Amino acid sequence: MRRCGNMGKTDTHIHTNYSGYNTKVGALRFPESVIDPSVQVDNARKNGVDVLCITDHNEVQGGFAAERYAKRYDDIEIVVGDEVMTDQGEVIGLWLTEKPKKFLTPEETVDIIHEQGGLAIAPHPFSVHVDGMQEKIFELPLEGFEVINGGHPDPYSNYFAKRVMDLYPGRWAETSGSDAHSICTTNYNWTEFPGTTADDLRKAILNKTTVGMGVPAPVLGQFQWSYEVVWGGQKLMYQALRRKLEPVPGNELIAKCLRNTDMKNITGIIMGFVYDVPFTGMLATLISTATLKRRAKKALKHIDERIAKVQKLIADIDSKKFLALTGKDVGPLKEAAAEVELPRVITH
Repeated sequence: MRRCGNMGKTDTHIHTNYSGYNTKVGALRFPESVIDPSVQVDNARKNGVDVLCITDHNEVQGGFAAERYAKRYDDIEIVVGDEVMTDQGEVIGLWLTEKPKKFLTPEETVDIIHEQGGLAIAPHPFSVHVDGMQEKIFELPLEGFEVINGGHPDPYSNYFAKRVMDLYPGRWAETSGSDAHSICTTNYNWTEFPGTTADDLRKAILNKTTVGMGVPAPVLGQFQWSYEVVWGGQKLMYQALRRKLEPVPGNELIAKCLRNTDMKNITGIIMGFVYDVPFTGMLATLISTATLKRRAKKALKHIDERIAKVQKLIADIDSKKFLALTGKDVGPLKEAAAEVELPRVITH
């Protein structure tokens, strides 16, 4: 898919090795990413990205590291962000100056993002396998939400998000973020906006003129990422064993390896080799993908019913806001919105 003329290109959701150590495959735990911020910047420049948003899990230091590195170039700008875990799912803050505390309520987290002058975006809001906020997003003063998340190749999550977005044009900014934890899964999808600078992107989000582009990354990319984090994690644990690993402020992955006992690092290296056995990683990826597709197929059967509930919920929220502002009830409008006849979705 080609870029439109006079439109800038951004990835609004990308990770580095500052994202921590949370991914679990069975009893095994792996890093979220082992990619240095500078590598993500270089890769983004190669792919023609004008503005790169670094959104590590519950951390902003990776964004600051990328920002410092990118200052040597004049063809890319960095937006410091954070994919923050609330007590009801994740929310992305962009243009942040410090990381919000995790596990607060969504309302508290969005308020903190806005107090910093940031913008709040809901990642993978209707995911069938990770922490999306689902219908909670309608109750929050978000600037936008993802209609394409690169880590969701299933037929439901992105499709439902786009259906909702299209029902309410101009209400939110649509974004398309790779959610890449590896360069292997970048540049399959992105967001376009009028202009080329970070300021232009901010204006586009506020003016709801962003456009989600591309498709999710293929399963092969996720497979490559899984091996990448295993090998990268093993390397860091080996460096820790040799006392050659230095702490880096804000890098929880390195801090984790340094906190581990020698025995724990040795065990982690051994278990990594178990995962590295030919076909083990591929089998794990295929099982995960099959599970995701089953969940999506089940959700697709009820998509029209859910859309109707969303319309009723939003109409109810809007009527309450109108009543609070004017003292007038708009109940009839709410009922009319809930009775909109929807086209049927044919699934195969």
